[in-house]
Amino acid sequence: MIFQINERDFRLLLDLVYSGNWVLNSAREGDRIPEYDRVQRIVFAHCGAAGLDLLCENGCEPSAQYVDGGIHEAILDYEDSVFYGILAEELARRDLRDRDVDGADNELLNARIDEYMAEFTRNGIDNLTLGQGEG
Repeated sequence: MIFQINERDFRLLLDLVYSGNWVLNSAREGDRIPEYDRVQRIVFAHCGAAGLDLLCENGCEPSAQYVDGGIHEAILDYEDSVFYGILAEELARRDLRDRDVDGADNELLNARIDEYMAEFTRNGIDNLTLGQGEG
């Protein structure tokens, strides 16, 4: 045994392993990183010993009960946070394209990002409009 862990911490470890594998492999089509799938199977294979039989099926795979139990809501929260953060920064950089946003005008960039984030918090993308590009 490499380390000992209590049942509650093991349950949290399942979430970390599953969500980490999801981030690293879910967008890959046909070129999954098999090492992460293998480690996930190793960890989930210990569910029975941890008294969490319902979270594993086929001996080492996350069960439907586990997958449907809320982990994807946490992953969606993460994806939303990343999406809005990147979008806010890209829009702020676009707005300030003639400024030294990585230098002297960095505070201005951060203020603009904060404005966009506040808007997204209030309204999501409901007020976002796309215009015709130049050219």
